[in-house]
Amino acid sequence: MNQDLFDQGLKTRREVLGAEYVDAAIANADDFTRPLQEHTTQYAWGDIWNRPGLDRRTRSLLNLAMLTALNRPHELRLHVRGALRNGVSKEEIREVFMQTAIYCGVPAAMDSFRTAREVFKEDGV
Repeated sequence: MNQDLFDQGLKTRREVLGAEYVDAAIANADDFTRPLQEHTTQYAWGDIWNRPGLDRRTRSLLNLAMLTALNRPHELRLHVRGALRNGVSKEEIREVFMQTAIYCGVPAAMDSFRTAREVFKEDGV
């Protein structure tokens, strides 16, 4: 493991997803899941999220669309919160899901709207 990249990734991951969630995910990792936590933190958050080509806000918008396409509501919930932290508005999130309704299908977009609405309600957005 590249410790510097992991540390950079941990910082970014905490800033986007929230320290409480990330610290719990790391702390609750066991021998089976720890390698995935380390891999995700180092490569996804340390390498990709810190590349200079796109800002965090844009990366968040892309993640919302991709997670909708993949129908991954658990990860979508995390990334709706991350998008809000990265300056994406509720209206912009709506527009991402409207776009996905056309390109990914209405059922996928409907699930994403439901998930986002739950997050908005929980977080008072």
